[in-house]
Amino acid sequence: MTNTLPPYPEAHNLLAGKRVLVTAAAGAGIGFAAARRCAEEGARVFISDVHERRSAEAAEALAEFSDEPVGHRLCDVTNEEQVRALVEAAAEELGGIDVVINNAGLGGTCDLVDMQDDEWFRVIDVTLNSVFRMTRAVLPLMIEEGRGVIVNNASVLGWRAQAGQSHYAAAKAGVMALTRCAALEVADKGIRINAVSPSFATHPFLVKTTPKEQLAELEAREAYGRGAAPWEVANVMVFLASDYSSYMTGEVVSVSSQHP
Repeated sequence: MTNTLPPYPEAHNLLAGKRVLVTAAAGAGIGFAAARRCAEEGARVFISDVHERRSAEAAEALAEFSDEPVGHRLCDVTNEEQVRALVEAAAEELGGIDVVINNAGLGGTCDLVDMQDDEWFRVIDVTLNSVFRMTRAVLPLMIEEGRGVIVNNASVLGWRAQAGQSHYAAAKAGVMALTRCAALEVADKGIRINAVSPSFATHPFLVKTTPKEQLAELEAREAYGRGAAPWEVANVMVFLASDYSSYMTGEVVSVSSQHP
């Protein structure tokens, strides 16, 4: 067992010429890492988030890794109008959309017996319904072009049980099912839809909001004795977004070293 982080991988132009939209990319987690890796791999990137100031800061930071300016737009993924406006803005600025990375999600810990309706519906809305809304909004553009890729962010909790996570696990299991069904519907239209399923990725916000004992427990479940770096999850997203995964659709790829 080792908790040593491997070297950051060099880029290989896997997404050269691709136009990529990433949701929930303003933080320090998987979304920002995915946007950065896409830019490093040659893509033109457009990001969104519900935090306006952080979105602008993220876009400015991402410009360092891109040959093109990184556009951004405020978007609450629970709001249909804002989702459609985001897709329109990204398509206009990029000249189309080749790849969407649905990264928005919301967690929390609460036993089912104590859970209020608003807690349940909020997690489902941000984590599952957002994927539905964004996918529905972008598919007509991709169908018209006869190609496109959607990469969703699920979780191992879509497969595995964990106390206090009924709402989040149900939402992520829903993301997996949506991924598989939607992929079948558009396979003959040149569009691929896949998902990643991370165990957990360590980033500053997670460390700040999670008790040390719980982090230690999560790390102990991993064969490497640590959580993934966000870019390690983003690497798999880039693979699924690239032509190297051309025969994959409706798949949920575990990004985990977790043992039972």
